[in-house]
Amino acid sequence: MIDPLFYKTSLESAVNDLRTDLLSDGGPQISTMRNYRFAILPYDPKKEFELRTLIRRLSDDLKGMGWNVLSISLLRLLMDRLRAEEPRVLDSFIGRERRLYEKDPRRALRYLKDKLVHYVEEPDGLAGAVVGLIDDFADAHPDGLDHTLIFIGRAGALYPFFRSSALLRFIDGKTRNIPVVLLYPGARQGDTGLSFMGELPADRDYRPRIYS
Repeated sequence: MIDPLFYKTSLESAVNDLRTDLLSDGGPQISTMRNYRFAILPYDPKKEFELRTLIRRLSDDLKGMGWNVLSISLLRLLMDRLRAEEPRVLDSFIGRERRLYEKDPRRALRYLKDKLVHYVEEPDGLAGAVVGLIDDFADAHPDGLDHTLIFIGRAGALYPFFRSSALLRFIDGKTRNIPVVLLYPGARQGDTGLSFMGELPADRDYRPRIYS
């Protein structure tokens, strides 16, 4: 019988495994592929706040050891991009979506997906913004890149418009070889499959290591 005081949830165990690999004697070992420092940490969307607590605790521990840690919110990046538009553009989106919703909610959702794809999934969408933030952070800490970590989170707020596979594809080779961990709300299916929010069909054959 396991003592409750020492019991760890699967999410806690996954975060602990990530911590161990980041602090490996030979440097961060979050991937088995050379020059590909990406990892994915899937979690039950219902455990969003537990995930945030664990990641904040890990970040604080790493910072206490001299690491530079940057947390990127995909939700904030999307909202910043939308706010940068002229008000008439957003008013047009909202008005059209409302009119379509009254006739057919599914058609309204398809309309939003078509309109938001440029902001979310194109190379100069969220991926471009993520690369820009990583570049700025790396430039601000040029002597500490061996002890620098990037967390990408708040993907759940972009459901159902976001695909992590597109983001990882567009930032590949543009992260200064800094370890990047995507916090993924969803379910693991098989060795390399992930279902976003546990609702969408699983994307298969992910290259990054999956911690779960």
